[in-house]
Amino acid sequence: MTAQQVTLRRSLPIPFSITQPLRPQVRGKFLFIGEEKLYICGVTYGTFRPDKNGNDYPHPLKVESDFATMAAKGINAVRTYTVPPRWLLDVAAKYGLRVMVGLPWEQHIAFLEDKNRIKAIKERIRVGAQACAGHPALLCYAIGNEIPASIVRWYGHRRIERFLQQLYWVAKSEDPDSLVTYVNYPTTEYLHLPFVDFVCFNVYLEQQDRLQAYLARLQNLVGDRPLVMAEIGLDSRRNGLKKQADVLDWQIWTAFAAGCAGAFIFAWTDEWHRGGYDIEDWDFGLTDRQRRAKPALAAVGGAFARVPFSSNLQLPFISVVVCTYNGARTIRDTLEGLAKLEYPHFEAIVVNDGSTDSTPEIASEYNVRLINIPQGGLSNARNVGMRAAQGEIIAYIDDDAYPDPHWLMYLAYTFVHTSYVGVGGPNIAPPGDGAIAECVANAPGGPLHVLLSDQEAEHIPGCNMAFRKTCLQAIDGFDPQFRTAGDDVDICWRLQQQGWSLGFNPAAVVWHHRRNSVRAYWKQQQGYGKAEALLEQKFPEKYNAAGHLSWSGRIYGAGVMHALSAKEQVFYGLWGTAPFQSIYQRTPGTLGAIPLMPEWYLVILALFGLALLGLLWTPLWLALPIALLAVVTTFIQASRSAARAAFLHTPKSQRWQRYCLTTVLYLLQPLARLRGRLRYGLQPWRSRGKTHLVLPRRQQRTIWSTVWQAPEAWLTSIESTIQQIGNRVQRGGNYDRWDLEVPGGLLGVGHLLMAIEEHGGGQQLVRLQIWSRWSKLGWILVVLFVTLTLGAAIDQAWGAVLKLSIIALILIFRSFYECAIAMSLLMQAIEQRSRRVVGL
Repeated sequence: MTAQQVTLRRSLPIPFSITQPLRPQVRGKFLFIGEEKLYICGVTYGTFRPDKNGNDYPHPLKVESDFATMAAKGINAVRTYTVPPRWLLDVAAKYGLRVMVGLPWEQHIAFLEDKNRIKAIKERIRVGAQACAGHPALLCYAIGNEIPASIVRWYGHRRIERFLQQLYWVAKSEDPDSLVTYVNYPTTEYLHLPFVDFVCFNVYLEQQDRLQAYLARLQNLVGDRPLVMAEIGLDSRRNGLKKQADVLDWQIWTAFAAGCAGAFIFAWTDEWHRGGYDIEDWDFGLTDRQRRAKPALAAVGGAFARVPFSSNLQLPFISVVVCTYNGARTIRDTLEGLAKLEYPHFEAIVVNDGSTDSTPEIASEYNVRLINIPQGGLSNARNVGMRAAQGEIIAYIDDDAYPDPHWLMYLAYTFVHTSYVGVGGPNIAPPGDGAIAECVANAPGGPLHVLLSDQEAEHIPGCNMAFRKTCLQAIDGFDPQFRTAGDDVDICWRLQQQGWSLGFNPAAVVWHHRRNSVRAYWKQQQGYGKAEALLEQKFPEKYNAAGHLSWSGRIYGAGVMHALSAKEQVFYGLWGTAPFQSIYQRTPGTLGAIPLMPEWYLVILALFGLALLGLLWTPLWLALPIALLAVVTTFIQASRSAARAAFLHTPKSQRWQRYCLTTVLYLLQPLARLRGRLRYGLQPWRSRGKTHLVLPRRQQRTIWSTVWQAPEAWLTSIESTIQQIGNRVQRGGNYDRWDLEVPGGLLGVGHLLMAIEEHGGGQQLVRLQIWSRWSKLGWILVVLFVTLTLGAAIDQAWGAVLKLSIIALILIFRSFYECAIAMSLLMQAIEQRSRRVVGL
């Protein structure tokens, strides 16, 4: 496919039939009407002073005039705060407007104190939903709006969350095909509402950089659901008419550029009635109280006409590369998705990596450039695509994924407005792939993104990643040793080693099919374990002594394993007055983190092995309940993590089966990953630097240098030398009496301490002291088994004494051995550094 000229579609209001409704649906991060994406370009309407008959809305003629003006300005949605009469919905349908119906109730008081009040609230929700059920102009129901932070704090967020879930199902029971949401605001940001169909927030930020940053945060909080700004606006009375127009213009395009599915401007008119009073000292309207247009109305109309992006945006040429091996089952979806991309300048390249099925025949049916090569692995295929690409940006998508129509637009926008060398986006499991695929999508081990901040990424998954071609070429592309997995992690780390950074756009969505059988999932996770072993050999500093990768950033997405010891805390601020109140989760400590590692299964196996020695010495049976407790802990952790899965579109009768299968996957995934790690050398007992062992005793070395260097430069040089040798090194902290620590394994570590003598003329004598010690784990294990050996000897259980003493001796020997390895690594680094100094 050569460069294509595609006209971006607009979400303009179009009158629709009342008898043939097309109801909005949620698909990933966006809303759709049929096959057309719906960007909500809305305004709020009301609340108004009730007339003498108690009607909450103006005369029908005034409403029709308002709606006609809205439609002429490109507005396609209206938000009401009370249940509108049926005739108002009919008028909205006439002008192509969809209505977000607010279902009002007493949110500002302590509403959970009285059972009768709770029942009355649910009845109001039921009656309100009944009044609008099935109408084609309905956009969604809002079951609440900004429950005051003090009320949420009074009851605790979990009670409020449970109550809102009850209201959600009340509304759904009356109108099952409708969308239901809750309108939140920053002061109760911590409310966890995974059941709502999409997420709404009222946000009033008058500085563009702050709004951009907060929208990025909200996008990461809402995950794979759409985010809609339910209220944005500016008071023209205090800020002036021109500033109101200017601010609304950038607020709108900032919201949509950040991936929002829609935005409502507060408000249509300055006419506003609340709590029995007309509000006279605020003028947020696009029109005044006499419906005379302000400059803001024209500005909003112009901004909505450019949704989601301005047509005059200077966009780079992008090459989309699909690498495939026997992808006939899913690649047609990929190619169909590429054909529907709404982007003016791109090409599509399919690299067929020696497929033996009908993949090349399917690809030849589409307007793509097909490159057939002998099978050489995924990274090699990615490099072939890179070299063939003509675009300045190369976007990679897997053959089991297909893009959102605006995928490239969001990627390109991020590249144009930032200096990121790579950009990724979410990958969402499409519906309809079956029960197992749905469970796999909620299980651990999926292609998740890792973020250092709300916008900067540490890792972007290979199924949805794009890079500047020049930067890929600067590091010689992908590493061919990664044939099936690990290539994306490797490329991200190597780019960051160059001092470059990666970005993330939450709206650059691809739909990614998950494995649809437990066997395929098991095989995939073993492959990931192999990739981790290869990555550890290349980036040992990224892994701890046990062989577990610790990300610097935060992992986002479904399927994240949650520690039992992790506690959530809400930041309320002093007396609950913080304007932005978030929920924070403490990082689990060492003991809490161990059950999250695949190596935890080895701990369980060791405990059962120790318990079996109870056949030789009865007290060792005490290890059995500890082993059983470890097993129970693992099951509880897996089930609690699986309970966070969302199966909203699954019938209630089948959800229990889904949760059970997801729990099983949580148990299987670490085991499969561990098997892959162990087979390819990533064992907890691995060691490096075996060229020559050094007696683990305290030693000193000196280096005479005629070229002055700062102490930090000396230590950094030694540190990098150790890393080049192929081992991990840790810097000393603020309270440590050592500068560098090198692990020889789990049981022994080496330390380095440096002192510099300044001898004038830039000459230095660098004194280096190295010593080794057993790690805490080494001491604990040795003391434990020596104690057990002595206990068995006292009881004259000689069979147990023999086996326990052998284990103790192995641990002692291993601890000394690993100390010697650590000393060897330090000595090698010092010698190499010394030779470089002599050669200067």
